[in-house]
Amino acid sequence: MVQLIVGQKGKGKTKIILDMVNKEIATASGNIVYLDKGNDHMYELNNKVRLINVKDYGVANADEFIGFIRGIVSQDHDLEHIYLDGFLKISCLEGAQERAEEILTKLDRISDAYNFKIIASISIDEADLPESLKSKVVVSL
Repeated sequence: MVQLIVGQKGKGKTKIILDMVNKEIATASGNIVYLDKGNDHMYELNNKVRLINVKDYGVANADEFIGFIRGIVSQDHDLEHIYLDGFLKISCLEGAQERAEEILTKLDRISDAYNFKIIASISIDEADLPESLKSKVVVSL
């Protein structure tokens, strides 16, 4: 299952996603992974959350990002949640937002197949989302 936190840049999506992660760790029975474009939030995350700086792995396009996610899933059989902060940036979709629906659909299939949840923050207004993604919005700013 993919859930979305949407809103324009600077509206507070990162704070919301950080709060969600830190709250989730208290009740999680599996592992939680937080993907970001840097290490800036390292000290804001509970130390039980695995922070991955996607830039450290040379992900060059959205298809490689899907492969990167599959790699995380393949090595962690106890995966419960993946949080994606700044989805468009870490998935290399900035400037190619028309592919966001396709990539999120692939992520939805992966998460359903391996029984974990993906929560992604996206710098897009809810009104600008494709209709198929609007039902996935859990927070709109």
